[in-house]
Order: sequence, then structure tokens, then C-alpha cells
Amino acid sequence: MKEKIITAEELAKDMREISVAEFFERNKHFLGYENPTKGLLTVVKEAVDNSLEFSTEAGILPEVKIKVKQITEDRFKVLVEDNGPGIVKEQLPRAFAKVLYGSRFHTLKQSRSLFGIGIKGACLYSQLTTGKPIKVESSSGKGPTHIFELMIDVAKNEPKIISHATKENPSGWRGIKIEMEVEGRYISGGHSISNYLKQTAMANPFAKISFDGPDGKIVFKRVTRKLPPRPKEIKPHPYGVEIGILRRMLAATKAKNIVAFLNTEFSRVGKRSAQQMCKKARIEFDRKPQSLTMEESEKLYKAVKATKLMAPPTNCLSPLGEELLIEGLKKETGAEHVVAVTRTPTVYKGHPFEVEVALGYGGSLPEESALLFRFANKVPLFYHQGDCVITEAVKEVDWHRYGISQSKGQLPGGPLAILVHFASVWVPFTSEGKQAIACYPEILKEIKLALQDAGRELARYIRKKAKLRESMLRREIFERYSIVVAESLAELTEKDREDILKKLLAYSKSNLQREDRKSD
Repeated sequence: MKEKIITAEELAKDMREISVAEFFERNKHFLGYENPTKGLLTVVKEAVDNSLEFSTEAGILPEVKIKVKQITEDRFKVLVEDNGPGIVKEQLPRAFAKVLYGSRFHTLKQSRSLFGIGIKGACLYSQLTTGKPIKVESSSGKGPTHIFELMIDVAKNEPKIISHATKENPSGWRGIKIEMEVEGRYISGGHSISNYLKQTAMANPFAKISFDGPDGKIVFKRVTRKLPPRPKEIKPHPYGVEIGILRRMLAATKAKNIVAFLNTEFSRVGKRSAQQMCKKARIEFDRKPQSLTMEESEKLYKAVKATKLMAPPTNCLSPLGEELLIEGLKKETGAEHVVAVTRTPTVYKGHPFEVEVALGYGGSLPEESALLFRFANKVPLFYHQGDCVITEAVKEVDWHRYGISQSKGQLPGGPLAILVHFASVWVPFTSEGKQAIACYPEILKEIKLALQDAGRELARYIRKKAKLRESMLRREIFERYSIVVAESLAELTEKDREDILKKLLAYSKSNLQREDRKSD
């Protein structure tokens, strides 16, 4: 029997719009909620990232408290409290329960949060796995504290306020407290919450982080009270703008003519450069931006790319700096010696970025294989290590040159810790889960150069340590046989054995010290 052909009209009846919240509810793995273990960790991660982001932006030394309490075998209550600036009550429901709502997406400056998904994804995961609302308490330090119970209306992608209450705040407490119940699995070691917090403390040595979990309490103390420089917002650089975005900017601009548009909407475009672009595109200087045809906008786009411009400004970045890198890595790994390198900022696709590297050697580091710590905008990249440009760059470096063992195409051997921090206004993550950085040639090259710079510095220490070990071994051998030599010389010369032995040891010490000074 011949099957009935379905008509376009019948197919159209099933078509409907879906909200972004509904999409992520059905595809939670895109946000990092792939399994119960990763789900619990991701909830903590998003809350901690939020706390650190807004505290440091406000110029406040962060203090974050995390508590994970097991309720049943597969259910946990997560509480995170910070001392940040808080959120005003009018914005709070959307800040926590409206996906893609945030203040970072449209700004070009270094930021932990880019997409406006993070903490909303945690809220979505909570209500999806337990059906319960999240509880958020906020205060700016003035007036009463506001307490909301929130859920997300996934069909509309809008916050659903279950309850709102206020309470007096006589102590002047300031910050955010968030509480949610989620499905999860708690583990120790490896990809555990405590390990994630340890790495977070490594890249944020100015923060105090307290964790109270099923295994007990642990505190990561701050090792400095110095915050990194605050990044400044910049305008987009023409080299980083694609034609579709250029057309949208032309339609939305308030500039009265095309020269003013290029001069005011972009960084590093002066009046002369703007006029040069218009001449190349054969567009009159006084044309209104909105009047350009599709063909003219394409000509302008090509003219922009063909015009030589300065690289974008780099005050939009907030690197940790070599001092903080050394303090953070040494504190959390117990390495006996740490070197750090902060490269000069450079650009990929019109976006400024900066690479920082710290190498730790010896001490309590394991001998078997190097420990690799990957960071993007001070946030640990915990999963998908093999897909990341950082891992690729580390493997491509010839570590033998620096006195470190390495099998072909593999990570180097120990005792070595490698920390790589990638700072940018736009991190090219391989997925919404933000766990690996895409392999752009410019980024790969810059990471390799940073690793090589740090490797050369570390090699000097390794060589010096090897020479010192050899020197000590020679001294031990000389001293071992000095007693026999002193006894033989005493018999031959009929002089005091102890006097001969003292002179032999003094000569040994003097000669070896001279060799050590030469090697330095």
C-alpha cells in the first residue's frame, strides 16, 4: 500500500519557535552537564566564577565560601557565598534565571563570563534534575537584604519568581549567597571539586576560597593582597569584524556619515584612515551609513581589510603577571623552583590576547609525568585537555633542550608543572562548555614561544642543579679517600695524620667552591 505524501501545509503545522532556555534544557551537555560528576562540578564552577568576576571588577579582594552537602546518594545541596558588590533587586531575577542575559557579551574586555549562560545554566540544571527553585540572597551593604526563590520559564526564557522577601541587615553584609539542590556524584582527586578549587586558587592567588565538602573542610588562603589591573573596554577592531556584523553596525550607528562611522565605531581608525578606506571602496565621505547598498558595504569591507592599521589596544586585558604566577604555582604544587614569562600582547582575527606561562620544577612534584594546568581568563580548563591548543603547544615543544625527558608527541616527564594562562577579550572555545581553546595558528605559535622562553630560563636552573649534584658527589668521593691518603702520607712523611687530613679537606672545599663560581 502506497504511503500518503505529507504536504508542506501539514509540515508547517508542527513548526514553532523554541526558546534558548528550552534548547539548553534538552541539550544540557553543551553547557558541561554531561554526567552527574561533571554536573555537580560545573554548578560549583559557575557560581565561583561569578563570585570572582564581580568581586575583582568592583576592586574587592574576593572571599568565596563553598559548601556541598550530600542529601541522598545522588542529590546534593550547593551553597556559595561571596563578599562582592551584590546585585540590585530589579536585575537579580534576570541575572540568575534568564539565559543569555548578562553584561559581558557586548563588551570587548577580558572577562570570565562571555555568553550570559553560566549561572543560568546551573539554575536550569537544578530545576531539571530536582524540580526545585534556586534561592538567591543579595545585598549591596546598604538597606535590607533581598531573598528570591527563582525558576526559569523555559518556554519563554523568563525568570519565574516563586517568592521574594526582605530582611534587615544590621551588620552591613554585602555580597551574594546562592543555594540550589542538584543531582550529582561527588568524587575525590582527579576531576574533583577540591582539585578545581585548588587550580582556581593557583590562578587567583589574591582570593581566599573556603570549601566545606563531604570529605571535610579546606581553605585556600590568599598569598597576596594585590589585585591584577582592571581591564578597560575597547571598541571592535576592523580586522575582527565580519561583513554581516559590519552591515548590522552600519544600520544601527548614530554617526551622520561614513567617515564618522569608521572613526567612532572602531578602534585604531583615525580620520585619515577612514577617508583612505572610503577612497578604496569608491564611497563618498558624506554618505549616510544606512544608505549603503549591499554591494557598497562589501566593497567597504574589502577596503577595510586592505588598509594597514595599528593593532588594537591591549589595556582591555588583565594578565596575572609573573610575580602572581610564581606565587600561585609554588603555593599549590610545592615546586622547589618556579619561573614565569608574560609575553607581549598580540592579535588573532582582530582580537588582542596575551599568553602567560609558569614552569615549576622539583620539590613535591611527581617524577612520572608533567602536570599541565590550563587557564583562560583566570578560569581553569578542567576537561577536554586533548582538544586544546595549549596541550598541542606543550607537545610540540622540544623539552629535551631544557633538560627534561619527553616521548615523541607526548607531554614531557616530571618533576615538572606547566601552567599556561590565555587572556583575551574573546576566547575561541571549542564548545559552549568552555573547556578547550581552538587551535588558531597565531595562538599556537604564541603559546610555544612563551613555553620556550620559560624553558630556557628553567634550563639554567636545571643545569646548575646538575652541576651542584656532580660537585657534591666529587666532594663525597674525595672525602671518603682522604682518610686513606692522609694515613699513607703520614707514614711516608712522618707528619701528623690529622693535620694532613685537615689540609686535604680544606683544599677540596676551596677547589670545589672555585669550580661552582665558574659554573655560575
